[in-house]
This record gives sequence, structure tokens and C-alpha cells, in this order.
Amino acid sequence: MTTLDTTVRAKRSFAARVASGAGGGALRVFLVLVAVFWLVPTFGLLVSSFRDPTDIAGSGWWKVFSAPGQLTAKSYKSLLENDAITHSLFNTIWITVPATLLVVFFGAMAGYAFAWMDFKGRDWWFLVVVALLVVPVQVALIPLADLFGKIGIFGDIIGVVLFHVGFGLPFAIFLLRNFFAEIPRELLEAARLDGAGETRLFLTVVLPLGAPAIASLGIFQFLWVWNDMLVALVFSDSQSQPLTVALQQQVRQFGNNIDVLAPGAFISMVIPLVVFFAFQRQFVSGVMAGAVK
Repeated sequence: MTTLDTTVRAKRSFAARVASGAGGGALRVFLVLVAVFWLVPTFGLLVSSFRDPTDIAGSGWWKVFSAPGQLTAKSYKSLLENDAITHSLFNTIWITVPATLLVVFFGAMAGYAFAWMDFKGRDWWFLVVVALLVVPVQVALIPLADLFGKIGIFGDIIGVVLFHVGFGLPFAIFLLRNFFAEIPRELLEAARLDGAGETRLFLTVVLPLGAPAIASLGIFQFLWVWNDMLVALVFSDSQSQPLTVALQQQVRQFGNNIDVLAPGAFISMVIPLVVFFAFQRQFVSGVMAGAVK
């Protein structure tokens, strides 16, 4: 064996040891540290939401560890007494839930149609759907605002919901079509031989098998709509604005109103976090399965 071969083998051995170590406990510890570091601002906001405004102005949130007596629920009481914030929280629910359910419902039906139903121009229509994925939201703000104003829904919750549904459907159709297309054809043909029509086939075979992708789509749509502020700023008014807009206006009008802003911001943040961490396995598996055929 030559000296060059020995050197190459030694380098490969070292690289193999590094790769093996990275795939073991060291990588897991690193990822845990990254996750903890990422959650520090959320934890700091949680602590601040339980502190008095004077304490927040006087010191950082970490001071609570040396003075736990600073913790109080007065801020949440102030939040519940703030009609603008509580009303906007319900508006957020009225916007997010319908926008999520409608996208999942129509996206699942369209995804099944593009995957397993033959109709004229199916592939070309699917290319149009894929092309709509790259259309930025900002392009449609002014035209749709003008359209919604003419039909009388500008400033209403229904206008915000329709906008989110329209821009959520292209991704929903793309994701679910790719996932449904991987269902074995033999399984569908066996169901048809048993007398199942398209509706029964869709409800009893396709939807149960597509549950991971549907769950991931629902989570993705929920997070996007719940955290949106741009669309809500354009299409909502004072009676239909969601929590993100209400908090932004609190900052603009009452910059020192931290006793309302801190708990309101934490509630706005923690609900999407709870939803994501509760269904993260379905989210990852569904996206990976639907994005790659």
C-alpha cells in the first residue's frame, strides 16, 4: 500500500468519525440548545406578561428569578377588560377557522380531481395552479380591495376570509394532489369494483389515507392566517380587525400600554406554537410526502 493510499484512507476514516459523531448525541445536544435559544424570547414574553408595568420599565424580565414577588396576573385582567383586544381575538378566530376549513375542504376535492379524475385540460389546469404559487400577495391587494368595495364586503370578516382562501388554495391543491397521486391505483380500482362511486371513494378511501397531508395543510394554513397582519390591515376595519392589527394599533396609540401589549402578544404567539408542537409530526410527514413524488 502506498503512502498516498494510507493518507486518503486516514482522511476518510477521520471524516467518517466526524459524520458518525454528528449523527449521534452531539448533534442532538446542539439541536436542543438551538431550540432552547429559540424559545428564550417566548419565555421572556411570558414572564413579562406576568409583571407589573413599572417592573418591566425598571429591569429585565430575568430579574424575576431573584424577585419572584413581581409576578402578578393584573396584566391579564387588564387585557380581559380591554374591549378592543378581546373583540379582535374573537375576530381572529372567526377569520382563521373558516379560512382553514375552506382551504382544506376545497383543496382536498380539487387535489383528488387532479390526481384521479380524467377531464379535458387536466394537466394544463394543474400547471396554472402551480403557476399561481409564485404570485405574491401584494399584487392582488389593490385589485381585490377595489372588487370587494364594489360588492360591499370590503372591511368585513368575509373579505379577509375570501382573500386567505384564494391565496391558500394553490398550495393546498398542489400539496394534496401530489399526495393523493401516490395512493396505489389497485386500491382505488378494488373500491370501484365493490360499487364505490367517486364520492364514496373520496370520503372512505382517499381522505383517510391522506390524513397526514390534510393535517399538515390545516396546520400550515392556520399558522399563516393567524399570524397575518398585511391582509388584515388592508381588508379589515375597526370592527373586523384581528389580534395582530389590534396589537399594532395599541403600540401606535398607547406606546406605554405594556400591561395590555405583553399578555396580548403572548396569547397571539402561544396559540400557534401550541398548535404546531401538538401536530408537528403530521406537519412534517405530510409536507415531505406531498412535496416529493
